[in-house]
Amino acid sequence: MGKRTRYEPGTFCWIDFQTIDPESTKAFYSKLFGWQAVDMPVGNGTTYTMLTLDGDDVAALNEMDAEQREASIPPHWFSYISVADADETAAKARELGGTVFGEAFDVLDAGRMAIIQDPLGATFAAWQPKNHIGAGRVNDTGCLAWNELQTRDHEAATKFYSGLFDWKASPIEENGNTVYLTIENKGSMNGGVMPMTEAHGDAPPYWLPYFTVESCDETVEKIKTLGGNLLAGPIESGAGRIAVAADPQGAAFAIFEGETDE
Repeated sequence: MGKRTRYEPGTFCWIDFQTIDPESTKAFYSKLFGWQAVDMPVGNGTTYTMLTLDGDDVAALNEMDAEQREASIPPHWFSYISVADADETAAKARELGGTVFGEAFDVLDAGRMAIIQDPLGATFAAWQPKNHIGAGRVNDTGCLAWNELQTRDHEAATKFYSGLFDWKASPIEENGNTVYLTIENKGSMNGGVMPMTEAHGDAPPYWLPYFTVESCDETVEKIKTLGGNLLAGPIESGAGRIAVAADPQGAAFAIFEGETDE
């Protein structure tokens, strides 16, 4: 099983959903992946909901605040990358041309984080763990398995992330064009980069999460039944069968059927 007790710095470690409707979000993903929702009051009348699978934390959801709603930020999945020092990572991100929203801050006793936007516009969190490392389980069915950057300039993006996390990006080419890049962090596969094309329309750059499923085709039908939409696929990739979908709030995510690391 993909149990985790720690993450190497530079590894994707957590994901949460920024929602405008917590109850419908819980219902959709609980029915889709078998997650259980555990509400945790965090002060000021707000709640952070842990999403668990057989007792393991696998993701979370958080209701968007008034400022996010007024800025017309749509519901979305938000990826976290483990770091040794959130403040140092934030400072380095600025040096490399990224944007840091405010300063690094403590999240109770769980950890310290900084919200960073890369030079192309994709946003993520740098997570310095304290009492919460992130997901206690990954890769298994119903768990986070992959993170993929959708970006319009893969060269500039990989330069930024390689400088920030010392990632190694390896291109996959077809007819002389880069169609995908895999990301390696300290010897382990850590995600990928998808160069955006005209087919992506005017979608902004973002990190797309993949969740493991037993059957891609059956899960696609379940997504539709639950009110979601199919955006792409299912297709066969070099590693397995994948599809990209949108939940009822319009947030994109991907599903993966295939072999994963433990």
